[in-house]
Amino acid sequence: MADAKVIPFDDDRSRGGAAQRPARRRSTGSRRGSLGEAGELGEVQPLPGRVRAQEDGPVSREEEPLERSGADGPGGGLEKRVAAGLAFLRRRLTGDYDVDDFGFDEELTDQVLMSLLRPVYEKYFRVEVKGIENIPAEGGALIVANHSGTLPLDGLMMQVAVHDHHPADRHLRLLAADLVFVLPVVNELARKLGHTLACAEDAERLLGQGELVGVMPEGFKGIGKPFSERYKLQRFGRGGFVSTALRQGAPIIPCSIVGAEEIYPMLGNAKTLARLLGFPYFPLTPTFPWLGPLGAVPLPTKWTIQFGEPIPTDGYPAEAAEDPMLMFNLTDQVREQIQHTLYKLLVQRRSVFF
Repeated sequence: MADAKVIPFDDDRSRGGAAQRPARRRSTGSRRGSLGEAGELGEVQPLPGRVRAQEDGPVSREEEPLERSGADGPGGGLEKRVAAGLAFLRRRLTGDYDVDDFGFDEELTDQVLMSLLRPVYEKYFRVEVKGIENIPAEGGALIVANHSGTLPLDGLMMQVAVHDHHPADRHLRLLAADLVFVLPVVNELARKLGHTLACAEDAERLLGQGELVGVMPEGFKGIGKPFSERYKLQRFGRGGFVSTALRQGAPIIPCSIVGAEEIYPMLGNAKTLARLLGFPYFPLTPTFPWLGPLGAVPLPTKWTIQFGEPIPTDGYPAEAAEDPMLMFNLTDQVREQIQHTLYKLLVQRRSVFF
């Protein structure tokens, strides 16, 4: 990875189960009868409740034997979850799991990371998804979305939307900036989630493997823009994502995200402090840094993610990826479609928080 030639998608990037325990069932056929005079076992008499059930008709739910509640009741489900969790831990400790060449850990993503993101997605931001049918069930495709929110939570929410709502439970492989892969902890989590460096080589390889690839061409210009410019798309770089899609013949799917702009209203940028820390910007919001760690909690806005109709690229000749005019036209088409959808969703929105 370190030796790959990085081709940025934007201009402002810095270069610097499991085994299951059988349910215990209460045996009803082993009751010992009374001893007769000769010391032999007498005939086993059925319980009164069973005689009544056999004579009067089917056993009602209240009269069902206790032996059936062990497998189907709450205890049985808990045992399955515990067994699955122990099996997962055993595989992690023994190394019996797969990681691809980019560091993507599908099992950890499905079992743990998605479970951590899902409550934020469903309960906090209450994300509504539209147009999921525009994402193909198989094969490579490039999802291009707007970028906003000061912190890149929009990319994570888009990942959950694709995984949880698509009928094929597809995984979205996001292209991330260099900064993501130099931050401790964040680097490892991003790799496990399937993120990779935003360069043409990695993007083409993933598309060639039939993966869904996500890119946000605005980069830091979009995520770090002031609140006064919310929902106004910034420049889409040089159109490198279009060239990548053309080389692989993968469709381009525009994606519009409404709600992320308001989670951290960026009122100012401490540029000097940002340079000292090596960040592209240092946000000043109504709550951060004034409230300390509490100011880092995002506002609970209501989100909408809409996937637009795919723009096919497989009809162009092989040399089309080197045509600058074609790349400019396709880039502008994708950008205009995202911007138009943003305006439409904003008109339909009742409130920022509801």
